[in-house]
Amino acid sequence: MTATDQRRSAPPRQSRRSSRKGGGSKVLNAVVGLALAGGAIGLQTLMLTSEQLGAPLTYTGAVKDEVDTGRFSARVDSISSARAIDVGDKTIEAAKDQVFLVVQAAATVPKEPLHLQPAELLTDDGKRFAATDRIEKAKTLSNPWIQPGWWSSGLFVFEVPASTLPGARAVFSIPTSIFYGEPYMPEVEVDLGLDDAAAQRLFTAPKDVYQLGDKR
Repeated sequence: MTATDQRRSAPPRQSRRSSRKGGGSKVLNAVVGLALAGGAIGLQTLMLTSEQLGAPLTYTGAVKDEVDTGRFSARVDSISSARAIDVGDKTIEAAKDQVFLVVQAAATVPKEPLHLQPAELLTDDGKRFAATDRIEKAKTLSNPWIQPGWWSSGLFVFEVPASTLPGARAVFSIPTSIFYGEPYMPEVEVDLGLDDAAAQRLFTAPKDVYQLGDKR
């Protein structure tokens, strides 16, 4: 099972209830059930590669969708492009034949405060681009604690060539934790809605300068 095989759109949670039976048979049934379940899980695990075992559980959506993984929710509010980024004390220009893709996003959690990992840009052919390290992490949505009860907003910036834009998706994830025993960590994958024409417009007609803090 690959990461693509695991992709889903925030399925509803289902509760599992076992039927109760009287007498000593319920103990025997429980033991047999656990043995069978353990055997099934063991066989499935043996059939997975190490790469598949480490693959995240991906929840998908589109721009403006609030995509809920259970551990955290994320959405993309808007995207834009720029030839340069004004970070306050200086202006950073994109490399030759590249453009800055600015993804305005937001996130929230149901109960446990956490940080988002730096976002990634997933291309149509499966390549992943990290958010540029030319923009300090403190100026991105990875900096604030994501708190329960409200949405924290911020941005991620990618420095990319034109070929990465058609079909691109933004991917959001959280740090792994020893306190959680999920076999797969959750991630949010948002389709940015960039067909060939929209991608071409972003690359050929970017803003001259994008000022951090500008949410338009």
